[in-house]
Amino acid sequence: MLLKTIELARIKRRGAAWLAIALMLAAPLNSTAEVFALPTDGSDLIGEIRYTKAKHEDTLIDIAREFSVGQDEIVMANPTVDRWLPGDGKDVLIPRQFILPDAPRSGVVINIPEMRLYYYPAQRKAKATQVVSYPVSIGRMDWRTPLGATKIAQKVKDPVWVPPETIKQEHARDGDILPDVVPAGPLNPLGRFAMRLGVPGYLIHGTGTDKAYGIGMRVTHGCIRMYPEDIERLFPLVNVGTPVHLVNQPVKLGWSAGILYMEVHQPLDEDRMTYEQLLDSAMDLIEKKTKGREIILDGAALKQALQQPTGIPVAISKPSEPIPEPIQTLGGT
Repeated sequence: MLLKTIELARIKRRGAAWLAIALMLAAPLNSTAEVFALPTDGSDLIGEIRYTKAKHEDTLIDIAREFSVGQDEIVMANPTVDRWLPGDGKDVLIPRQFILPDAPRSGVVINIPEMRLYYYPAQRKAKATQVVSYPVSIGRMDWRTPLGATKIAQKVKDPVWVPPETIKQEHARDGDILPDVVPAGPLNPLGRFAMRLGVPGYLIHGTGTDKAYGIGMRVTHGCIRMYPEDIERLFPLVNVGTPVHLVNQPVKLGWSAGILYMEVHQPLDEDRMTYEQLLDSAMDLIEKKTKGREIILDGAALKQALQQPTGIPVAISKPSEPIPEPIQTLGGT
């Protein structure tokens, strides 16, 4: 009887998680753009580029939050648009196309320089068919977010924050005296939902209402921070024990319809590279990605993608030209 009760509870949890995903897919565009079907042909590209028109009162930061995009992400994708005054009716590119990170397509994958999280919902005895993606904030250079494989160790709703002594000292130097305990509530910097990682001291969490617009920047003490509405959707989907991979991939490569695409993000400040170093790194990745396949590289597109990163996938190869059929004649020379 006990085993039957446990199994019934598992079925209910799985059903609730898939119901949450189904509801996201059925909701309006501005709350569903983070759910993508995984390519069935082995491709690495998901989503599509979208545009929206700015309203008179909009900033790029307002638009970023409306479409679940990070602050640096939307600015990089719109280099000629004013961050604070885009202008009424101005076309704004919404970067909703991504190359999947070179990591296991299961559990949670966070690409640190991209400042984006990918979650592959588990299916019983089957590969994931969808991926859910959200922008995140990461640790500042002096509070680096860790890299490597870990897992979700604990989930907490309405967490209480106990500031570490190092953070209390940092705030005190700026004249901001933190209490020993910050109770749950709208000003709690952890927000309403937190998922503790297997790496001690690090969490994936929401944010208080006073810092909700800082997502997609290097502003944390090493934790992964999300928009409140995003983590509210993600929290019920992810189980304790879910694997988490934290990777550092400023350059991503992916195939789609036989074309090689490249997506470039600014490397972390502490990993800053010259153009020549970035090119060498990209060529090494291209060599590995094209092993056993002949392609025609588009040198101009490759150079522009590396020199002017936009965070948007760019085609860097051209379709191979078919070998012409021999001309057959009916007599004569």
